[in-house]
Amino acid sequence: MKDLLLNTDRMIVKSENGVGWMIFNQPKKRNAVSFDMWKSIPKIIDYFNSNSEVRVIVISGAGNKSFVSGADISEFEDKRNTKKQVEIYDQATNAANISLLTSEKPLIAMIKGYCIGGGLAIALSADIRIASNDSLFAVPAAKLGVGYRYAGVKQLMELVGPSYTKEIFFTGRKFNSEEALRMGLVNSVIGIKKIDSYIHKITDNIVNNAPLTIRSIKSAVNEGIKDPDDRDIMKVNKMVQECFESKDYVEGRRAFMEKRLPKFQGN
Repeated sequence: MKDLLLNTDRMIVKSENGVGWMIFNQPKKRNAVSFDMWKSIPKIIDYFNSNSEVRVIVISGAGNKSFVSGADISEFEDKRNTKKQVEIYDQATNAANISLLTSEKPLIAMIKGYCIGGGLAIALSADIRIASNDSLFAVPAAKLGVGYRYAGVKQLMELVGPSYTKEIFFTGRKFNSEEALRMGLVNSVIGIKKIDSYIHKITDNIVNNAPLTIRSIKSAVNEGIKDPDDRDIMKVNKMVQECFESKDYVEGRRAFMEKRLPKFQGN
């Protein structure tokens, strides 16, 4: 596996017990995402996807006060001041979001504190979102005069529906974790003191399950939310067939018959 070389210390990357951790590390700015951080995201996701020992990826923010508070606006004067700069910056953010959305492996967003603007977009790219009970969510685009592209609006609308999407964008206000749970914006809300152990339980379950099955399910769900004409059902069917032809399928049957936990290898 290739080494990971990043041009920033604002991203922490580590893997342990089958879990890859991508941590936004700018706590003094509530983990606002700088240009170099955006550029690092595709490299990190590719690094984890190429590591067979990593079964699941967790995205989080350094400290307990913020997941990601959005883009680092202090850079905009230098990084988004001209039409060309805006184009380059947008290419970086688009590449980052695409890498998250197309990750082969499950992504879990562990949200503590602020999850604002671009931070919410990052969280929406995860397969599962777990929030602490003190988390706050918002998209303040209307307070900044910022335009929001169709893809981002559609992504939120598919999760919470048209009415909540309009409320989130129209008001620009902060929503607490219970409101986010009611909308369907997050899967679960956990006490701040218990969220770490809760995440570890979820990741342990995923790590111990069959990777090929999980990959096929993720693909099926992702194809299912596309427009019908864009769905690649043949790809999903191929992945399902690979499950039945795998050594893991043999291992799963044997483990069941022998009344033991299976040891899946992902092949």
